[in-house]
Amino acid sequence: MRKKRKKKPMRKRRWFTASELVEIWDRWQRGESTKQIGRVLDRGGSAVHQQLTVYGGIRPRVRCRSSRALRLSEREEISRGIAAKQSIRSIAESLGRAPSTISREIGRNGGYDSYRAAAADAGAWERAGRPKSCHLARRQQLRQLVEEKLREGWLKRTYPEDESVHVSHETIYRSLFIQARGALKKELQQCLRSKRSIRRSRHASRKGHGGGQITDIVSIRERPAEVEDRAVPGHWEGDLIAGSKNTHIATLVERTSRFVMLVKVDSKETETVINALIDHAYQLPKELYKSLTWDRGLEMADHKRFTLATNITVYFCDPRSPWQRGSNENTNGLLRYYFPKGTDLSVHSQEHLNEIARKLNTRPRETLEFATPAETLNACVASTG
Repeated sequence: MRKKRKKKPMRKRRWFTASELVEIWDRWQRGESTKQIGRVLDRGGSAVHQQLTVYGGIRPRVRCRSSRALRLSEREEISRGIAAKQSIRSIAESLGRAPSTISREIGRNGGYDSYRAAAADAGAWERAGRPKSCHLARRQQLRQLVEEKLREGWLKRTYPEDESVHVSHETIYRSLFIQARGALKKELQQCLRSKRSIRRSRHASRKGHGGGQITDIVSIRERPAEVEDRAVPGHWEGDLIAGSKNTHIATLVERTSRFVMLVKVDSKETETVINALIDHAYQLPKELYKSLTWDRGLEMADHKRFTLATNITVYFCDPRSPWQRGSNENTNGLLRYYFPKGTDLSVHSQEHLNEIARKLNTRPRETLEFATPAETLNACVASTG
């Protein structure tokens, strides 16, 4: 007869302590990954991720008592007053509180004969933690409008005078990431450009671009003042977004209007990229293409040929400083909605790229006071012309 195998004792589940939770949120906000945090706490990354997901990656506020709420010492005075057979009015007078406050306090915690200060204080703390419904949860019509026009800036532009149908982008993000709010359905996370289900820290690391040296660069610090203050149209920021199988798309963003152009490139080789950018530059009027700011990617190693062919100066960001092309970086994030990471970008024709660019250029932007990039660029051209 075969011997029965002894069942292994089930591993007892270990919950995070209060100090561990504080450390999780501290490290998450500093940009560490869930795996890194898990290694420090001797826990799996999935356990850390589960804890973060409950709050959508948004650190919950530390609970504190309202300054107007009764304190434990006051509740103890109430208990002693009851024991001494004092009236509610006299107890209230000794505490400097309204008699109605004392009456409600006693009534909701067992009445005059069963009131206990410690139990009343614990009950008040527990009741104060009940979830408050958020703006979208309370307004069904607004919630339906947000679901239809998610993240397009459409509400404030369509109803400029009706504040009841205005909502901030932060409320939308929190309602999507924190599902406990019960406002927006989880599947609507797929409508976000990043399709992200949890908020990342702004300090999360980003991978840099290729190394190597580019000769005869013109530093971003030499750009004219008109480029810095976005006063004059015609100054662009550029970059490549990468896909699988070593495929890429060149992205160009005009600094004043945030107008987007996408250029199909067959490879990341500098000759290929420069040729594509030269051909594309010839399609724009000279007054709308005066400079181009790029990072230090080697695809622009032959930048002098681009400048010689187009008379457009190329400025280069400082090493590891993508924030110096902020408009382009933000746009690349939006473009990932249409071109997810890990997909083959060579399948997209230039016509399709133009259609995607048109969608972004006709989308209202908060930074433009809810005008579209196309409208803003047209207005800039008209005012300078």
